[in-house]
Amino acid sequence: MDNLFSQSDRPLKNQDVVRGKLFCDGGSRGNPGKCAGGAVLFDTQNQEIDQKGLYCGIQTNNFGEYSGLILGLELALKHNITDLEVFLDAKLLVEQMSGKWKVKNKNIKPLFEKAKNLEMSFGTISFRHIKRDDNKIADGIVNKVLNNY
Repeated sequence: MDNLFSQSDRPLKNQDVVRGKLFCDGGSRGNPGKCAGGAVLFDTQNQEIDQKGLYCGIQTNNFGEYSGLILGLELALKHNITDLEVFLDAKLLVEQMSGKWKVKNKNIKPLFEKAKNLEMSFGTISFRHIKRDDNKIADGIVNKVLNNY
């Protein structure tokens, strides 16, 4: 006979944890200027799952950074990631997404709010600041998109 505790060690299928690592970047050539965001998603063994880039038109660098983050969060959700580590070379985004800094720019607020809404879809999520040299793949995606415009 089952009791209250007999099934506690068996994970439910819809609650399985799927971990991922997301590297995001954004940029503009000119500020404002031609702008793009990019993201690359990895599993915990550092195998690439997917990547994507997006042209944003004439916008600021920070707009591109947030666009890359949103693109990446959507990519992680598409691949059913539940627990996510996000790596960004934009300290501004890390501090704003962590709640340490306020978002004052009216053009960035809607992007921040969208990113915060997407954040709620994950079981756990963290935002980490990394050196630009450690974000070469996402940066390369941004530059590849910008080179096409």
